[in-house]
Amino acid sequence: MKLFVRDLTVIDSSYLCERRGMVGESWLVDIEMSGELNEMSMLLDFSRVKKLIKSIIDEEVDHKLLVPVDNPLIRVQLTDDNDSTVDLLRPHRSIHLRCPTQGFALIATSQIDKESVTRHLLAVLAKRLPGNIKDLSLTLRHEAIHGAFYHYSHGLKKHDGNCQRIAHGHRSPIEIHVDGERDPSLELSWAERWGDIYLGTQEDQVALSELSLSDQAKLAVSELHTGFKYVAPQGLFQLAIPTAEVEMIDSDTTVELLAGYIAQEVKKIVGDKFVKIVAYEGVGKGAIAYA
Repeated sequence: MKLFVRDLTVIDSSYLCERRGMVGESWLVDIEMSGELNEMSMLLDFSRVKKLIKSIIDEEVDHKLLVPVDNPLIRVQLTDDNDSTVDLLRPHRSIHLRCPTQGFALIATSQIDKESVTRHLLAVLAKRLPGNIKDLSLTLRHEAIHGAFYHYSHGLKKHDGNCQRIAHGHRSPIEIHVDGERDPSLELSWAERWGDIYLGTQEDQVALSELSLSDQAKLAVSELHTGFKYVAPQGLFQLAIPTAEVEMIDSDTTVELLAGYIAQEVKKIVGDKFVKIVAYEGVGKGAIAYA
């Protein structure tokens, strides 16, 4: 006997990639499970197990930076104050963080992808699920998007939940309407502009000299980097990332403000025409702005 759940949860995270840098990602999660029936002729209390599996997945990888610790370019070190430093030592394009350890998911792989994250989650779930669950399978998949989309990473220091983490992100579609008609060319242009981008808030930008990073970072960081630093409820977050992979925003990077930012930027191009922006934050949620 098998039970299944489609769209159990959405993982909104970012990950480090030696080719692409910091990549915002959104994966839908489906599950299937089998095992022995209990005394109620049920595999288990379906509502309870859904909540349990979702909570474990969210706790383990959602709104975190996924770090492929077996990659030779990755360095991870736990500091004395329950922070960790993480370094991606790409030549001339290195990325460096020092954040509360709970903001990282350390995954035993050389490359973050759906398969490696699935293996990691299955290993964690195997230790925490009821004993009558004999088989569990996870499927991580992308939302089907018919149009342009981008991958972005950011942090929201004013958020009281996990969005405050400086390196989490989303895979998001974009809709740009001009005088009531969608404009695929503008959508594609925006998707290219924000492909694998870090959206930084100007208020959070600091001089690189103000960052307290790893010894490797001190050797690798240069004038080609931009620094960010802020204190949030979970602790102190610090990041140095290549300037070429950053777009600076003069506000917080909530989806509401990003929708307004895109609308004003598009308005500069189309002039007196009426602009409507439908900006998504991952899967199935977002904001609408007009200009």
